Amino acid sequence: MDKASITTIADRHLDAVYHIVLAYCKNAEDASDAVQNAFLKLMATNTAFKDDDHIRKWLIRVAINECRNFWHSFWRRNIVSLDELYEENENHPAFSAEESSADARGVYEAVLKLPDRYRTVVQLYYCENYSVDEIAEILRISPTNVQTRLYRGRKKLKDILEKGAFL
Repeated sequence: MDKASITTIADRHLDAVYHIVLAYCKNAEDASDAVQNAFLKLMATNTAFKDDDHIRKWLIRVAINECRNFWHSFWRRNIVSLDELYEENENHPAFSAEESSADARGVYEAVLKLPDRYRTVVQLYYCENYSVDEIAEILRISPTNVQTRLYRGRKKLKDILEKGAFL
C-alpha cells in the first residue's frame, strides 16, 4: 500500500479502531501502541481487501490481537485503575459538556466494567453498529456465541447499572 492510501484509511478508521481497543486495553498508551502496530501491519500486508469495511474489520481484529499480546506480556501484569482511565479520557469527544450527560458517562463506565468477552461485543454491536454476523467474523467466533455474549453482557450491564456500581 502506498502512503496516500494508508493516510486515507487512517483518516477513516483510526478513531473507531482506537476506541474499541481503548475499551479492551483500558489504557490509552497500550491502545495507542496496539493501533499503531495494527497500522504498521496493514502497511506490510499483502492482503487483498474487498472494500473499505473489510479493511476496518481487519484493523479491528489485528488491534485486538495486539492488545491481547500486551496483556500476556511479562511486564504488563499491572492493572490500570478506572480512575486513571477516566482522567485520561476527560477530553474524550463522546463526553463533551454539550453532548454528554451524567447518565451517558455512567453507562460508559459500566460498559468498561464488563469482562473483556462481553465488553468487546457490546461495543462493536452498539457503538460501531456491526451486525452479529460481522462481529462473529471479526472475533472469529460463531454468531450464536456473539448473541450469547450480547445477552450476558446486557444482563451484567443491567446489574451494574441497577446497583449503581459505576458511581
